[in-house]
Order: sequence, then C-alpha cells, then structure tokens
Amino acid sequence: MDTGTRKILAVGAHPDDVEFMCSGTLFLLRRLGYEVHVATLGNGDCGTAEHSREEISRIRRREAVSACQVLGAVHNCADLSDLTIFNDDATNRRTTALLRGIDPWMVLTHPPADYLADHETTSLLVRNACFYGPVRNYDTSSFGPAPATSRIPYLFYAQPLGGADMFGRRVIPEFYVDISDCLEQKEMMLASHESQRAWLRAHHGVDEYLDSMRRWSQELGREASRAAGRPMACAEAFRQHRGHAYPEDNILAHLLPDRVILEPRYQ
Repeated sequence: MDTGTRKILAVGAHPDDVEFMCSGTLFLLRRLGYEVHVATLGNGDCGTAEHSREEISRIRRREAVSACQVLGAVHNCADLSDLTIFNDDATNRRTTALLRGIDPWMVLTHPPADYLADHETTSLLVRNACFYGPVRNYDTSSFGPAPATSRIPYLFYAQPLGGADMFGRRVIPEFYVDISDCLEQKEMMLASHESQRAWLRAHHGVDEYLDSMRRWSQELGREASRAAGRPMACAEAFRQHRGHAYPEDNILAHLLPDRVILEPRYQ
C-alpha cells in the first residue's frame, strides 16, 4: 500500500478537539508511514478569560502547531471564529476548499450528535465536504485554488466526549482502537495547548485538562476490554459513515488488525 499518496485528515471544531477525539489513532497511523494532517475550523478566539480575540487566536494557533509537531502532522485552520461555525453556503465552500487542499484518503471528525453545536456542525460540514470535494463544478475558488479531490474519502466519527448524545443517551460505537501504548504521546500533544491547561488549573485547582482526557481514554479502554474479553488500558472509539458513495469497508480494521475491537453487536 502506497502510504505516501494516502493522506489522513482529522478535523476538529477547535484547537485541542482532535487530541481528545482521536490523536492516539493518528499516532498509530503515523507509525505506519501515513502523512497526517490536523485541521480546525475554529481559531479558538473565545477560549480565554483574559486575552483579546486576536491575542488568544494567535496563542492557540501556536499551540496547535506545537501539538502537531509532537505527532509529526501538518496543521491547518479554516480561521472561523468560535461559536460561529454554521452550516451555510460560504462555510461549506470554505470547508470543502480546506479538504481539497489536502485531498485525504481518510477523514476523522466529530460525531453528528455531541454536547456542543460547533462540534455537530463541524461534523456535518466535514461530511458535506467529503461528498462535495470531487464535484468539479462546485466552486471553492474564493477560498483557494485547490482542484477537486480525487475521491470521496473514508469517513469516521469519533465518540462524543462522555459517550452520550445531547439527551444523555449512550452512543454505542462500532469499534474501538487500542491506544494503550500511545497515551504518553496523546498527553504530550494535549499538553501543548498550555493556554487551556493553565486556565483549567487556575479554575479547578487540579490539572483537569489532562486528567479528563486520561479518564475518558481509560473508560473507553474498559469498554473495549469488555468487547475484546481481554484487559486494555486505553482506547478510542469510532463509527463509520457508510452512506451512498462513501467507502464501506472498515479500513482502520484492515490497517490496525491487532488494535481494532468490534462492539459485539457489529461482529
């Protein structure tokens, strides 16, 4: 398999979302030699209690670049303001232009139902961009000169934080990825977002930022352990988009056969 031409893209609404959702899986794919890109639609300009929008967006962009360096990934940002990520014509074209500039083979993003509208809308925009990208007459030239993508990519949705939708109903993942030996790298990547980590330390009096990520990874590890019938320290979880024209085979299970554990109902 030619990993050099098969790019992986993970898209979050805000800086640090990808770290929580799927960075362990990205580390595993980097080990296989894939080129990994991390993108955010929002620039993080509301993630502060002390800086101006301009100051915090610069800070958070630097932190996002540092986090990507830990992973060995390329950083991308659509530069939308936080809490203004909407499913409108301009934002669909901007998101599709971002996708076209990378032409990914596989995309990972937020689940369709999550605790924050920015996350849910990002999920929809990314889903749209995956489908719109190869449509040559869909004009995104206002946001860059990138040509149409070569294919509709594989699309995977991460598990919502806490494992439930906005109504508190448990979301059952399709499969888990064992990231037990990637937790240290995942922590290093997340710790690069120092402005968020410092704010939470001051607010909570503990390192809640990293602690919450560890707890969530360990909870998914316990779920994966039950599904696999063997102990597993940490995991991430996903569902695959299999709508018409999207690739339907679970390529992650093919690439990571010793790491992917199917939920029993999907076996």
